[in-house]
Amino acid sequence: MSEAALGVSTGAVARRLGVSPTTVRSWEQRYGIGPAVREGGRHRRWMPGDVAMLEEMCRLTSSGIPPAEAARAAVAMRRQPDSDSDSDSAVRVETPSLLLREAVAPPDARGQTRQPGSRNGLPLGEVRQECRGLARAAVRLDSPAMEALLENLVEAHGLVTAWEEVMAPTLHAAGRKWESSDDRYVEVEHLLAWHVSTALRRAAVGGPLVPAHVAPVLLACLPGEQHTLPLEALAAGLAERGLPARMFGAAVPAEALRAAVLRSGPSAVVLWSQSHSTADSALARHVASTEFGLKGARTTPLVFLAGPGWSVRDAVAGMTRPRGLREALDAIAALYTERDAAPEAEAGEPLPDTIDAMPSRW
Repeated sequence: MSEAALGVSTGAVARRLGVSPTTVRSWEQRYGIGPAVREGGRHRRWMPGDVAMLEEMCRLTSSGIPPAEAARAAVAMRRQPDSDSDSDSAVRVETPSLLLREAVAPPDARGQTRQPGSRNGLPLGEVRQECRGLARAAVRLDSPAMEALLENLVEAHGLVTAWEEVMAPTLHAAGRKWESSDDRYVEVEHLLAWHVSTALRRAAVGGPLVPAHVAPVLLACLPGEQHTLPLEALAAGLAERGLPARMFGAAVPAEALRAAVLRSGPSAVVLWSQSHSTADSALARHVASTEFGLKGARTTPLVFLAGPGWSVRDAVAGMTRPRGLREALDAIAALYTERDAAPEAEAGEPLPDTIDAMPSRW
């Protein structure tokens, strides 16, 4: 007999959904998400309508809907008779869509945060609802859900909010889960990082065109540093504001970095360090003192020390240390405005140092 007639086992439906059989059983115990029909003495068999209900449960939780609310919507969808009219079918489709729109509503339309739920896959703490949806999709390795959620997130809230309040916290949670679980969840972090990177690069496309003569911002990770996503977020933010950037990515050798500065003549150089082991203050000072341009009118770039690897004492003359993406974007934009308004200003003059006890937003 066909699968539609016999149904499928819990293990088979779990594999189809990308979750564990324990998760499926937990949903049934907590929220009543179980097979509509059971035969005494037999293992659970999930019929097509049951599987569709679980798929809807997955989709809604991936959008950030709390599991209890998602379960109610999914069960209500299954209860719609198969012989309903077209208008009834519209109800089954529209209800989850309304929930999805609520999940990505503007900040003033709903609360900024939600209290932690029970047994989330990643250690999130108190975060925006979208973080929970993104984390659930990541743990399930649900690429379509992550892609849709990230696209809606950037469109609804903008790049900076998407990065600082959803992408970065979820990435940090995935990293903590990896570190605390004997190298498990590596695949979760890698897939999540890939989708975040894709969303950031898409956000950078279609920004205002930048005249070729405008000096760019050079973005680079220090030698030995592999964490590029914060710089990718900065590159997308610069593109969104119509500011030129050159992204050199991970582990840029010192000589290559100096050559890039000499060849491109940047207004600013952003050096990313994730840990103290890669924060090379001597190299940063060297970059800040690198002169370029015509003889008699030579200048130096302003160096931004970005990332948690830098300390307060690393920022000396010709350098500044932004706390997060928004602050870095504002400082770079101000740099261009100041130089346009007063081209006679001394090249390489640092922005005011804004380091204080506030936590980093990177």
